[in-house]
Order: sequence, then structure tokens, then C-alpha cells
Amino acid sequence: MPSTSRAGSLKDPEIADLFFKEDPEKLFSDLREIGHGSFGAVYFARDIRTTEVVAIKKMSYSGKQSNEKWQDIIKEVKFLQRIQHPNSIEYKGCYLREHTAWLVMEYCLGSASDLLEVHKKPLQEIEIAAITHGALQGLAYLHSHNMIHRDIKAGNILLTEPGQVKLADFGSASIASPANSFVGTPYWMAPEVILAMDEGQYDGKVDVWSLGITCIELAERKPPLFNMNAMSALYHIAQNESPTLQSSEWTDYFRNFVDSCLQKLPRTGRTLRIC
Repeated sequence: MPSTSRAGSLKDPEIADLFFKEDPEKLFSDLREIGHGSFGAVYFARDIRTTEVVAIKKMSYSGKQSNEKWQDIIKEVKFLQRIQHPNSIEYKGCYLREHTAWLVMEYCLGSASDLLEVHKKPLQEIEIAAITHGALQGLAYLHSHNMIHRDIKAGNILLTEPGQVKLADFGSASIASPANSFVGTPYWMAPEVILAMDEGQYDGKVDVWSLGITCIELAERKPPLFNMNAMSALYHIAQNESPTLQSSEWTDYFRNFVDSCLQKLPRTGRTLRIC
């Protein structure tokens, strides 16, 4: 367990209360890995007490940068505890076992990115519209509570079996707006996040930019500049014109929506519009 000298020690009752005390290995069965990232892995699992299927994100806080990892876990748990919306992933609790946090959430079939992988082709406009509408609902909720997701992309927009859209992966999220950290995934990052070190703060409009990039990702299977290395892409996003949809097959309505999301100056555009 984290040592007592550490900020966010489990000796602090407020921190201890973030976590359930039971041993998760005795509560969940049938664990099968269904995804992974820099944080660790995500598993399909079944709650033995209710037989409900859940997703478990396992995050280790041992080894290098263990304190930073632990602080990130605390931040994500606090964030998940605060949010409750039909278009945000439902949080079910967090357990600790052998320097690993087990973050338990509702199970979804997969992400919008998985749809692209499975179909091997771009999504249809009506499908993109449905995914975008659900994501907008979730973002409107976060922004109304002064929160910023900061990592909107197809891989972090999940779909349930009935087709409900859920924002997920709040590991980069900010519990306060405005913010000024350099956080997110490069190709989806808003210009003002890239420039925050020099130019100061940004707000929830960075999520609207990332949603615009996600629309292009769903329409073209990759975000703009994906053929560049990340550093070149960041420079390009900050310094050059906004990307647009390449094909002429899309309707003017979709084209205009993407353009409105990708206004370089957030104060002149990027208003959340839910139709």
C-alpha cells in the first residue's frame, strides 16, 4: 500500500473512503482481457454476487513513478464518483489488491474505434451523427459541471449492446475549468492545449475541437495528420489551418458541423450545439 509519507495516503480517511475494502479476486470471476493501454489493461468480468457483467480497468501503482500513478488513480476515482449521466460510463467502485487498483465500470461492447476496425471502412454519416449526438450530451453535462474530458477520440467513446453512447476514460480529465496542463492524445489535441504552456488557460471548448477531429476520424478511419510523427502533428495543429473533411460525399450539414468544431480561435466558435 502507499506509504504514510505520501500525499494521498490510505491512512487519510478521506482517501481510504474512495476504495472498497473487499478483496476483488473473491468478488469477480471470468476475467478476460479486452483492451489495454499505457495505464494497464481492461477486463471483461462477472460480479459473483449479482452475476452482472462488468468491465475492470486494472492500474498498477508500483515500480517507476509509483507516486504519480497513485495520484492519477485517486484523481480518476474522484472524478468518476462525481459524474452520473446516461452518456458517461457508469462507475461501480474501486478495489485495491497488491499495488493494483481495480476500477469497476459498466460493460460496453466496444468503442467507436472498434467499429472502424471491424468494418474496415468509414462509418456512414447517420452512424457518425448518432455517436456524435451521444458524445455531445455527455460533454454538455461535464461542461455544465465545470469539468473537461481532455481526451475525446473514437477509442474513448464506447457503445453498449442497445447502442447507447458512453464517454469513457477519464484519466486525463480535469475536475476544474479553466485548466492549463498539456494533456491528451496529440492528433486530437486542440491548439490551445498545445499552446497552454505559453498562452495560459483553456476550457471545455478543447473537447469540442477533439470531437470535430473524432468526426473526421470516423469519416476517414484516421484523424488528420496521422501519417506524421506526434511532435510534427502538434506543431502543425498549433500553427496551421484547421483540417476539414476530404471527401465531397458528405452533406453540407455534416461539413459545417465539423468546421464549427474546428474553429482555431475558441472564442469565435466551437459552441456546443445539441440538435
